[in-house]
Amino acid sequence: MSATLFDPVHFGAIACRNRVVMAPLTRGRASPAAVPTELMRDYYEQRASAGLIIAEATAISEQGYGWYHAPGIWNDAQRAAWKTITDAVHAASGKIVLQLWHMGRVSHPDFHADGSLPVAPSAVGLTGEVRTPAGKKPFVAPRALETDEIPDIVQDYVAAARRARDAGFDGVEIHASNGYLLDEFLRDGANKRTDSYGGSVENRARFLLETTQAVAEEIGADRTGVRISPTNPKNDMNDSDPASLFSYLAGALDPIGLAYLHVMEPLPGHMLADPEGRRITPLIRERFSGPLIVNGGYDAAKGTDTLATGQADAVSYGVLYIANPDLVHRFQAKAPLNKPEPDSFYSEGPKGYTDYPAMLY
Repeated sequence: MSATLFDPVHFGAIACRNRVVMAPLTRGRASPAAVPTELMRDYYEQRASAGLIIAEATAISEQGYGWYHAPGIWNDAQRAAWKTITDAVHAASGKIVLQLWHMGRVSHPDFHADGSLPVAPSAVGLTGEVRTPAGKKPFVAPRALETDEIPDIVQDYVAAARRARDAGFDGVEIHASNGYLLDEFLRDGANKRTDSYGGSVENRARFLLETTQAVAEEIGADRTGVRISPTNPKNDMNDSDPASLFSYLAGALDPIGLAYLHVMEPLPGHMLADPEGRRITPLIRERFSGPLIVNGGYDAAKGTDTLATGQADAVSYGVLYIANPDLVHRFQAKAPLNKPEPDSFYSEGPKGYTDYPAMLY
């Protein structure tokens, strides 16, 4: 029997009232100490009608931090602040998981108290600039991680997952997409290693698989999700054979029994579009038997068709959720959608964040 966007779904142990998922959206409204704010609580509470909220990318450690005013989950002050947000979402009958993030080479020494270099699989830098607490600066060449450092970062993910559980989250999503650390290990454009974490597809997937298994053992596989972006070139990323890589990865993740796998697809008509990305999702569907969430340029009609034809089990929406806190109700009523204001995506304060109107119903 085919599903609709408004049918309930279980992501492992997480029972959700519909299949409209709020994608993780970095918005830069945390404090300078990476502590979530009351404004963030209001923002997520407004969007609690989503079947599942995947809260924004959240740094697992100071080493993994590198986005101005992004939140963290490496200390107790951050955990306590997140608890006020999960309490508000749950009071509104919503479900929420936290995306766990290590930025790898996309960070900058200005974010680290000791001025240390960002870390990566290899000393391969990227082009462009990063907004630091001291203003925009060019990216710096990262330091290649030593093999014996990798287990410590796995444990940082485990500790972050434990804090997320203690903060009231229904689960976590491991961020392995968009050119950040775990994605850097996956794709051979960034990973030039010659040890057991580089070279073959199996070796390049090892770090993510070890991380996922360790997090699943800590909080339960049925409360652990993973997000991937097989062909997203963001942050200078590429791979010589993404179909083989992500087909293998999907099959290797499957026995863990994850709550879900979240696939970011190319955006149609966008500069990041790559037709091969759309062809990879069916390969992942064949190899991964758990719930599959897809993301990337979907609207209500396309999401409905995707679920009806069994291509996925849920659809996540990003930009549409920025401007439409009540997106589920608007889809149900076939109502017009608010238009987002890109100038306020990463600004400070409530404008373009918590001031988008909901429908009257």
